[in-house]
Amino acid sequence: MIPKILNSVLILFAVFMGIKHGWNMLTAKPEMLEMFGKWNFGKNAVIINGAVTLMASLLILLPKTFVWGNFLMAAGILLIICMQLLHKDLKGAAIEVPFLLLNLIIIYLQHPLKNR
Repeated sequence: MIPKILNSVLILFAVFMGIKHGWNMLTAKPEMLEMFGKWNFGKNAVIINGAVTLMASLLILLPKTFVWGNFLMAAGILLIICMQLLHKDLKGAAIEVPFLLLNLIIIYLQHPLKNR
């Protein structure tokens, strides 16, 4: 029972963060354009990345698409980590690692509504 509650809280946190950051990218907020701009991502690339992040966040909520949503979210986070490391920004990459681990932990614990 406790793992289901813990995983539900972790899922809600991941979905909240995904929606928040996905929306900021989709609406092309200046801070997102600045961050992705240093990696030569144009406005359209940021908007597409935001749409994928929003979609991944919503997919996490459903048991049938749970793994795909987490996979897409983790892939987006891994992309950011790789870009940070490519530009030798160790602090920026380190900030993203807990969010990557969050998706992996959520996958390991499985969806709380899934029939086992």
